[in-house]
Amino acid sequence: MNPQHVAENLEQIINSPSYVVPELDTDFLQSEAMRGLRMQLEYTKPQLYLERKKINSTIILFGGTQIVEEEQAQEKLDVLKKQRDAEGDRPELIRAIHRAERQLAKSKYYEEARAFATLVSQHSYNNDRYDYVVVTGGGPGIMEAGNRGAYDVGAPTIGLNITLPEEQHPNPYITPGLCFLFHYFAMRKMHFLMRAKALVVFPGGFGTLDELFDALTLRQTDRMQAIPIILYGTDYWKQAINFQFLADEAVVRDEHLELVQFADSPTEAWDIIQKFHAANPEAKVVAP
Repeated sequence: MNPQHVAENLEQIINSPSYVVPELDTDFLQSEAMRGLRMQLEYTKPQLYLERKKINSTIILFGGTQIVEEEQAQEKLDVLKKQRDAEGDRPELIRAIHRAERQLAKSKYYEEARAFATLVSQHSYNNDRYDYVVVTGGGPGIMEAGNRGAYDVGAPTIGLNITLPEEQHPNPYITPGLCFLFHYFAMRKMHFLMRAKALVVFPGGFGTLDELFDALTLRQTDRMQAIPIILYGTDYWKQAINFQFLADEAVVRDEHLELVQFADSPTEAWDIIQKFHAANPEAKVVAP
């Protein structure tokens, strides 16, 4: 027996991936075989943190990442107009100006989302626990406005970030210890909905629509607790989605249109939530 070979073999044993304690073996934990465990971890970690912080129920606030404060939107438009003055009416520049004008027109929703979150958050503390805690996707735009409104009054507020090819960074208004990073959209959606007392959806794009219809499907099929689903900005939403057309085409039931309500002010949205839960006191928060 060659002592050198034995020593080399021992070194290979020690350095083999099989010899790493599983909980410290990141390659193993990130393997396809461990996908189920990773999903379980994404469920359990936020659950434990939220329980420790005594978060009992939430109000979800969704909306577009591109809806920013008026000053920021105006600055972007001014830059594009100066560029047009210097370069002429190129089609792509005219299109960019049009889009910037529409962003400026919707900047009011940033302040209204912030005001709504402030209004809601003033009612969040309840007998040593927290209800109606504003939860957003934790990113920019309407999400930032929602977290910021709660931050303004010193209330806890939650952000559920997601890993994306263009990395999403948390906005600075989320409560430390209540910002979570997800890999799986499915687990993130579950955490949005499982404590929800209401869903308020401001104007947004594909991601906002995805989250809206996920909640509508679960409510339509009674797979989650009863909550008001409020579309904020009647004119925008009635152009973006023709719900009546879906009912007229017999692809959704007429009564399913009642799952959606519309609001155009922070107080109107808050009144809808209060009236809903006054009329539905048995609507318990349960996991979908």
